[in-house]
Amino acid sequence: MTGFELSALVLLAALAWFWLDSLKAREAGMAEARAACRREGVQLLDETVACRSLRLARDDDGHAALRRVYEFEYSGSGDDRYHGAVVLLGREVVMLDVGEHRRAGQPLH
Repeated sequence: MTGFELSALVLLAALAWFWLDSLKAREAGMAEARAACRREGVQLLDETVACRSLRLARDDDGHAALRRVYEFEYSGSGDDRYHGAVVLLGREVVMLDVGEHRRAGQPLH
């Protein structure tokens, strides 16, 4: 096997790992968004999260990990739309924001 073939194989393996890791992280973000909306008594719209940013960051132990920010939309009454966000460091949720409906003065249902 030549150096080029080996490099191409390593690159493909890295891309496959990144793709699978991203799917698992998205699933974790989606589950957390659903749970938060259920706790707040609001409806998760479109039943999905969208990746807003991806970068390297350090965890509490100082190890490098991927920091992903996912955005989603939810509604308190069905006639409004609010933005929420979930931040994952690796596959661990480190921040969740679904408070916009309270800041807007909307009652919870």
